[in-house]
Order: sequence, then structure tokens, then C-alpha cells
Amino acid sequence: MSREVRYDSETIFWMKRTAGNTISGTFYTTIVTSFLLVCVLMLWGRVSHVHAQQAEKPVGSHKPVIVASTTQIADFARQIVGDRWHVVSILAPGADPHTYMPTPKDAQIAASADLTIENGLHLEGKNWMATLAKDAGKPLITATEGLKPIVLEQGGEQINDPHAWFSPRNAAIYVNNILRAVSRMDPDGAVEYSARAKLYLQELRVLDAWIREQFNQVHPQQRILVTSHDAFNYFAKEYGFKNEAPIGWSTGAELGAGMTPDKLRQVMQSIKSRGVKALFVESSVNPKLMREIASETGTKIGGQLYSDSMGEAGTAGETYIGMMRENVLTIVTALH
Repeated sequence: MSREVRYDSETIFWMKRTAGNTISGTFYTTIVTSFLLVCVLMLWGRVSHVHAQQAEKPVGSHKPVIVASTTQIADFARQIVGDRWHVVSILAPGADPHTYMPTPKDAQIAASADLTIENGLHLEGKNWMATLAKDAGKPLITATEGLKPIVLEQGGEQINDPHAWFSPRNAAIYVNNILRAVSRMDPDGAVEYSARAKLYLQELRVLDAWIREQFNQVHPQQRILVTSHDAFNYFAKEYGFKNEAPIGWSTGAELGAGMTPDKLRQVMQSIKSRGVKALFVESSVNPKLMREIASETGTKIGGQLYSDSMGEAGTAGETYIGMMRENVLTIVTALH
């Protein structure tokens, strides 16, 4: 049985990664003030977030429960477990894991779990998911275990970029880690989990090939992805883009938020010198800063990208494959 469920991400190696460098201004006082406002709004807006995905275990249900930190991880889990488990996401669509502050309701949800799953690599600011699991006495797995993170330099220190799911190849590692965990906890369902995971891994391979085909429409010199924060480094590295982000790797002041006058100057200079066609706002970050940069540089906003969470139920981005598909189409339309 164990041989059937030990899928390795190497079984779905993709095509070699394509290889894929920065922006200025006179409005630093306005920008700093705006950024402080962004932080306050994000904290205020994410603390209260009642949503359908966060419902507790249904009354009378005998299914085991998975509690995931993010919408992406919850989707990966659902693709594997089908209806054998009840899967819950702590974060709502559009919520920011970097600045999120758990609520007493979240503690109750964690207490109902049979298994908890975090992204890891400090995506969950102050390790809030690990704290919820520990306080509830529940087993916790880290979905990014075993992958090689991109190392970022910020503020004189090295940081492992936590946004690993933006590479479909890394998404396969998430899937395999979840597969092993649920198969271990529910061996009776192991064959079923293995079959679902195998199909989903094939879908991820097709997604990767489709993305590469779509980006053939974008000239290499126009492959510059300017977003609010460094959520897209894995995506950019995978598909030959140069990534620029004024805020840095995290939206939270707790571990970075590297928006400095020098960083803004660098990003804005790059936008102007490279003739960047469009900037992009993010679904989980207040767009005010990017709109001001767009106005200052005379660059259009090319659309909104799903970043640290997926879309609302019923939208085109409500699944991982859906959010990746819609992001690619938005980027191609704006930069083509």
C-alpha cells in the first residue's frame, strides 16, 4: 500500500524552467502615509471574515476534518480526499496570511480538526497556523516540506520566499505531502486518495504546459511583472519574467514590508526605463499604492491578480487551477 501512495514530485518533472532586472519618484511622504494606511486597512479588513468555507464540521457528520491555513491548500486537499473528509480553510478568499490575526472562532475550528495543514516558510505571519494547531493539540503538516525555496535578500538578511504554490511543479509537492498525510491517517482510503492525486498531478502538468504556450505571446522584453508584493517570484522564475514589487516579500510589518524610498525609486525607475506596459494589483492587497505608482509613472493598471488566496466561491478563480488560469489570461491580455 505504501508504494502506491508515495508519489514523488519527480514523477511529473516538467519542461526545463525558462530563464527569465527595477522603479523612482517624488512622492515619498504620500507613499509612506499610504502604506501605513494600507497596513491598518488590511488588519481591520481581515480580522472579521465570516465565510462559507470556514463552517464548522456539519452536525451529525462522522467525516474526519482537515483544517488548512489557506484557500490554496484547502483546494489541494479537496482534490485528494473527495467526500471522505470535511475540508475547512481558516483564511477567506481575498484574505492576507501575512497580516492575519486568528480569532476565537478559528481556535474552535482548529479544535474540530483531525489534521491541520500550514503552508510554512513564515507565510502565516507569526506562525499563527502552527500556534492554532499546537493550542488545540492537533497534528500539523507543512505543505512545503521538501521543496527548495527561493532565497530573498531583504534588510540585510536572507528569507525563504513562502509563495511556492505559484509554480505548478511546487504545487505537486504540496499535493504529495497532503496525500501521504491523509493516507497515513486513513489507510482504508489510501487507494482512492492515490488515484485522485495521480489525476490531479496530471492536471498540474497540463496547466504548466498551457501557461508556457500562453506566454509565448508575450515578447521576452515585456515579461516584467510589477505587483504589490513579492508573491510571484516562483511564477516569474518558472516562466521567464522579471518580478518587481515595492512592498517586498511580506505585506506585514512583522517580518518585512520592505517598502523604502530606495525600493520605490528602484521600482519606478525600472518601470520607466523598461517601458513597462502594465502594473497589476493583487486580490489580497489594498490597491492604493499600486494605483499611485501607476499615476506617477503614467503606466496603466493591467488588472487584478489572485495572489495569497483564491477567489470567492462561484468565481473563475475559486480553485487553484482557476486562479492560475485567470492570472495568466490577465497578464497576457495586458502585456501582449
